[in-house]
Amino acid sequence: MFTADQATQLVQDLVRIGINGVGPLSSAKDLAEEYKHGYESVDDAINALIRWEASKSFGYGFVTGLGGLVTLPVTLPANLFATWAVQVRLVGAIAELKGHDSSCSRVQTMVILILVGDPIKELARHMMMDVGKKLTQQLIKQIPAAALREINKQVGFRLLTKAGSTGVVNLTKAVPLIGGLVGGGVDAYATNAVGDLAHERL
Repeated sequence: MFTADQATQLVQDLVRIGINGVGPLSSAKDLAEEYKHGYESVDDAINALIRWEASKSFGYGFVTGLGGLVTLPVTLPANLFATWAVQVRLVGAIAELKGHDSSCSRVQTMVILILVGDPIKELARHMMMDVGKKLTQQLIKQIPAAALREINKQVGFRLLTKAGSTGVVNLTKAVPLIGGLVGGGVDAYATNAVGDLAHERL
């Protein structure tokens, strides 16, 4: 059974690595800067960003999948944590390209919500609000600090539960080479889906 502290810590770690960047992984803001020029529109830039990050996600899944399980701040398969960090960075960069500030805690909560599915429904459920299909600047500014903390905790719980129940994790542990290939393909598909949802909702 996971604790509230573990759930919150997982979200904090994903934001710290995915949004701020660490080591060779640049920040979401820096990633967005790479796509602000050379494209006819913001939509074209975002589509190119999603394709490239999804292809890299396959690489992360394959490489870390070969290593099996590692010790993380919260015990998770390394490939799963790496994929989530890449996805958070991708969504943060999409948010930046759409005019949001990824260093804002409210925007970071919106980014994290994308990982668990439809952020509009999740936000409405937690805030008892009637919301549209997009996360606007005005809506984001209305989120109270207490709601941010609760949403982050619930997202953390959902991710931890997902990590404990996925069959791909078991396959990766049992057959590392095959598990790495399968895990990498699933990671790439999931990252592409997360990017598409962020493009639609942010």
